Amino acid sequence: MLAFTRSILAAVLCLGVSTGGALAAGGGGTAAKKQDSNYTEAVKAVKARNYQKAIPLLRASLKSDPANADAHNYLGYSLRKTSNIEDALVSYNKALSIDPAHKGANEYLGELYLEMGQLDKAKERLAALDKACFFGCEEHRELKAEIEEYVAKNGG
Repeated sequence: MLAFTRSILAAVLCLGVSTGGALAAGGGGTAAKKQDSNYTEAVKAVKARNYQKAIPLLRASLKSDPANADAHNYLGYSLRKTSNIEDALVSYNKALSIDPAHKGANEYLGELYLEMGQLDKAKERLAALDKACFFGCEEHRELKAEIEEYVAKNGG
């Protein structure tokens, strides 16, 4: 049985290497692919916490690639950080409709649900991450910690 488990693990790791690491690439979700300059600039703006700059760049990128789950996730994140909760919900849900296992969108949507006082929905996102993160992942650990902190402050 141990040999079988090792064989499966080796196959999974080999798959990750043969796809150029695409299993772990792309903002927590979709496989790496050629991105447009609007997307590239938007990611830089998000990382610099310049969400007002990132939002129109991401919207422009999504016009040319509406199936980019990473762009929808970054848009949701930027909208949330600028207190545009309703549009953030739409963007995260769009990312998850494209890629239900998108780690970033599941984590950030869970965080948004906590901000909205919806602990049960945040726990649903944690459960989705539990399935998506076979060997554990940062997104799962971070959302779990946020939920634990929320429960400690607010009860659960």
